Amino acid sequence: MSVRYYINLPVPARARGDNAAFSFSAQGADEFAAQLQDALRSASLFERWRRAQDDPDEVDASLGVVDPQAQVSGQQKNLQIALVATTSIPGLVLKHRLRLLAGSSWELRDVSAA
Repeated sequence: MSVRYYINLPVPARARGDNAAFSFSAQGADEFAAQLQDALRSASLFERWRRAQDDPDEVDASLGVVDPQAQVSGQQKNLQIALVATTSIPGLVLKHRLRLLAGSSWELRDVSAA
């Protein structure tokens, strides 16, 4: 079952993870949406992060789940960026990916059935 996540980036310039290798590099709403969509559709971000861990084989494989049908749209609202992600990925995994991409500079505003 797909869920719609409403995500806000209050200060897009600060929406960067702790490690640049995993972080957003986007500048605009469409780029942020595309990078998050890729992080949900493919395992590339998860695999890069997993390989960087002290013991990659001990990483919980459930964090690597992907949704090839995930859709993310982005919209500039004043100085903020609003993202809407529709995916079957569990919220725990979505939050992990967002922490890698944006650090703590994001807000989950709402969740609804898709």
